[in-house]
This record gives sequence, C-alpha cells and structure tokens, in this order.
Amino acid sequence: MELIVYLAGQIHDNWREEVEQKAKERNLPLVFVGPQTNHERSDNIGEEILGIQPGKVYKDDAASDINNFRTQVLMKKSDIVIALFGDKYKQWNTAMDVSTAITLNKPTIIIRNESLIHPLKELSNRANVTVETIDQALDVVSYIFE
Repeated sequence: MELIVYLAGQIHDNWREEVEQKAKERNLPLVFVGPQTNHERSDNIGEEILGIQPGKVYKDDAASDINNFRTQVLMKKSDIVIALFGDKYKQWNTAMDVSTAITLNKPTIIIRNESLIHPLKELSNRANVTVETIDQALDVVSYIFE
C-alpha cells in the first residue's frame, strides 16, 4: 500500500527534503506532494498564465487563485496531510492548508514546537495528531504499516 502525503507549510527551507529523506530511510511507501516550492514561480504564476495584471493586488489575487487550485487538487488526492509550523516565518498559508485539510476530513498531523502550543491550540485540537518533530510525525505514519 502506497500513501500520498501532502506536505503543508512554509517554502523557505528544506524541511520537505528532510521528511522525504527520513521516510526513505525508513522504507515507508509514501509519495509526497505539496505547494509550489519555487517562491518566485508561486508569486508570478498568475501573470505567467493570465498575463500582466494592473497592479500588485491583482497580481497576488491571480497567483492565489492558481495556487489555491493546485492545493485543492493535490490535497484532495492525498491520504494524509503533514503540516509543519516553523517559528521563523509567518504561517498564514500553513494555517489555511490545515484548515482545508480538516474541512476535507483528511487525516492531519501538525508539527510545531513548544513555543507554538498556545497560538495553534485550536488547530491542534482539530487535527488528528500534533507532534513536535518530523521524526515523531513519521513515527505516527510508520504505525499505519505495522
């Protein structure tokens, strides 16, 4: 059995590569999908497809439409959502993705450190599991295959 895992969270570092590498080391049969991780492409996709927009608000709106479309398609196809909340960047997109996953009734694991317990308490309460590390999240997923 192979599971599709949507990796939700900021796109500014290599945490997804860490998850994928650790899953591979554990021989977990997982396929990973997620948001566009090329930040420039994500920001410019609206104008790349729809043409130059009349201002920054319209540019962001066009890009958001297409990025949200991508997220919806990939998340609906996923079996599990793992969302990492880091403390280095604002996490609005991650919170939106977790809310979407919960609304879609997707099994959801939140990864967040201790400093984010209070600000994420409502989302953590709605997610299936909340952990503090990538390894703990993969332990949860590994348990499926026992």
